Amino acid sequence: MQHFFSPSWMSRSAARFSIVILALMLMAPLAACGGSSSTSTSGTSSGPVTLTYWAWISSLGKQVALFNQTHPNIHVNWINVGSGPAEYDKLFTAIKANNEPDLAEVEFQYLPTFETTGSLVDLAPYGAASVKDQFVPYTWSQVLLGSSIYAIPQDTGPMAMFYREDIFKKYNIPVPTTWAQYADAAAKLHAANPSVYMTDFPPKQPGWFTGLTWQAGSRPFNIHGQSWKVSINDPAAQQVASYWQDLINKKLVKTEPDFTNGWYHDLQTGTLASWFSGAWGNGVLEQNAPQTSGKWRVALLPQWQAGQSISGNWGGSSTPVFKSSKHPKEATEFAEWISNNEKSAEIEFQGGAYPCLQSALSSTTMNSPQPFFGNQVINTVFKQSASEVDTSFHWGPT
Repeated sequence: MQHFFSPSWMSRSAARFSIVILALMLMAPLAACGGSSSTSTSGTSSGPVTLTYWAWISSLGKQVALFNQTHPNIHVNWINVGSGPAEYDKLFTAIKANNEPDLAEVEFQYLPTFETTGSLVDLAPYGAASVKDQFVPYTWSQVLLGSSIYAIPQDTGPMAMFYREDIFKKYNIPVPTTWAQYADAAAKLHAANPSVYMTDFPPKQPGWFTGLTWQAGSRPFNIHGQSWKVSINDPAAQQVASYWQDLINKKLVKTEPDFTNGWYHDLQTGTLASWFSGAWGNGVLEQNAPQTSGKWRVALLPQWQAGQSISGNWGGSSTPVFKSSKHPKEATEFAEWISNNEKSAEIEFQGGAYPCLQSALSSTTMNSPQPFFGNQVINTVFKQSASEVDTSFHWGPT
């Protein structure tokens, strides 16, 4: 999700949206209710404006507390009603009852779906455009629809390659900089040791595949006039699909569903030599493959053409304001602050998410050597990756 995917809901998310997204991304052939803003109070002598905020990132308790301490006229109640689809189900129910929270955490890929309900506030009249340049460019493009601004970017997932340096050195494999080199390395590694695979192709993970097609130039959703155009078989998506199908056919990659016990075991035991993930992936490795500490490194994604510098994104979320809020101005102020305050962004990073705030990406907190990765400053890689994600990609409604 983003910053740090929760396996408990990822499989449900993939299943729920598999018909649309998997078909769109050509995955089929690749086989082998909570607080309501209605209780908000006005900012008078009786007390501050009260806002209700649904979200699930673990660091938000500290972030919201800091906001409340520094904004005496606004008090935010943070409620975790569930992550991802668990929250969205409750939001859709609340929308029907006109009983939404003032704000909520919504992933970028699901934001267009909420836009189509007509339940989101256009934040442009409340000055949201003034913070545009503070964020990584492609994240800002995710919250726009025409001239309307329907959310503030919160966190993101620029992709890179996590790889086992010890395995690469043992089998004399240089870090691949092109996808052709990566395929050659996969063949060389598996020939040298049939029990080791270059990576895993997760058959039930559309977000992973979408991130790689994003890098290749696939643009599945486009707006034409007042309607969405869906391009199922664009050449870039076919290129990525054919590439991975070839590796699967040659049995050079595993096809284990990710975020499962078997997959975690493969990471821990060195069965997998690399993994493509968003910036939040470091937390996945540290928590689920602790015995591999010091053995991993991070590199930019391989390129389809030598000399290119293009990346993809997997994950990320935003903060929209709902129309039932009695205090959209104050809600917009909070949505901006939670992502546009450097201290808040650093707390978010320490909690496992990857901020969108450009100034935070250069902070000492985010650029310290990490022992798990051999004291590599891995954010140097992810910061560059974030700058190389194309801004023309748009998600569509599901």
